Amino acid sequence: MKDNTMVRDLPEQERPREKLISCGVKSLSDAELLAILLRSGTKKISVLHVAENLLALFKEQGLTSIMNLSATQLSKVHGIGPAKAATVLAAVELGRRISQEPFGKKFSINSPSDAARYIIPRLRYETKEKFAIVLLNIKNQVLSFRVISVGILNASIVHPREVFSEALKNAASSIILTHNHPSGDPTPSGEDIATTRRLIKAGQIMGINVVDHIIIGYNKYISLKEKGLID
Repeated sequence: MKDNTMVRDLPEQERPREKLISCGVKSLSDAELLAILLRSGTKKISVLHVAENLLALFKEQGLTSIMNLSATQLSKVHGIGPAKAATVLAAVELGRRISQEPFGKKFSINSPSDAARYIIPRLRYETKEKFAIVLLNIKNQVLSFRVISVGILNASIVHPREVFSEALKNAASSIILTHNHPSGDPTPSGEDIATTRRLIKAGQIMGINVVDHIIIGYNKYISLKEKGLID
């Protein structure tokens, strides 16, 4: 399709909105889905090409890089103003929240893989290192997910007081420690292991079990318990 070919000039079955209605949302390409959100292009460029140009800017980083853009950054793309940028970012955020929502009954965690399945959608796209805790009840059901600190994990920024005050406020029976490595490599550092052991000892004093520490990379994880790095 040439730049001056507008969506209205396409056969009806090739127009993104009509294609979605007749064939289902999964039949659409990334550019077609974005085009529906953007609604219109410019006088000279079709909305599909505006969408394609946006995706081309982030071809190396991947589609998920849009999650970390601000409305101002997105508005700099030719054919996308503040209103369209807001629409795209709202849709992206809604999708992120849906991916984090447990389906149906409370989410139970009985293994490191269960924990990773719950945590990965919450941390894998973060560009900064975040340390968080998953609070569990006596049945190992998730009560809450709390971010405790932002920044490279070390004992000075992760104090037991902050960790266990959240557990006490939520009447948690046990907790899972977790943080992400924005590099994508979840291999634990010496500081990661030392901080974990320090928090386990604090938990023993408080009577709150620290079940595991899950480190998140990009769509992968390492469990310190599974690796035998903690008791």
